[in-house]
Amino acid sequence: MNKVGVIMGSKSDLPVMQDAIDILKDFNIEVEVDIVSAHRTPEKLFDYGKQAHTKGFAVIIAGAGGAAHLPGMIASLSPLPVIGVPVKSSNSIDGWDSVLSILQMPGGVPVATVALNGAKNAGILAAQIIGSNDPAVLNKIIDYKESLKQKVYESAKDLK
Repeated sequence: MNKVGVIMGSKSDLPVMQDAIDILKDFNIEVEVDIVSAHRTPEKLFDYGKQAHTKGFAVIIAGAGGAAHLPGMIASLSPLPVIGVPVKSSNSIDGWDSVLSILQMPGGVPVATVALNGAKNAGILAAQIIGSNDPAVLNKIIDYKESLKQKVYESAKDLK
């Protein structure tokens, strides 16, 4: 069960969500991408949320802008961990509506929330969740974090 579902409210969210897709693929984690609108396709949302755990998913990453109900609604329906990505969209109030809609979940319905347009971190977090039970993925995360450290050391050398 190393598959991650990456869903978004509309195709316009894809440029942001692509960062999650790319990093998961870098970690050799299977990704299934779909558009599931909380407001325009509620039946699809209910089916997706109720069935995701039966389809081999380990984690769901849900990106949404504006009122951003998608991550919370998926979390209310699925027993899987859900990572919400607030997306700054054209109908957004500078992104704050999306951030708060995803962040302020009621007790019992958690959604891990990353920064505005922070899909890359959502992908890394999903990989870390999977890596807690998969040594191959865990080793890729360790290598990735080591590469981040090395980039800092290299940047510091360039200053001297």
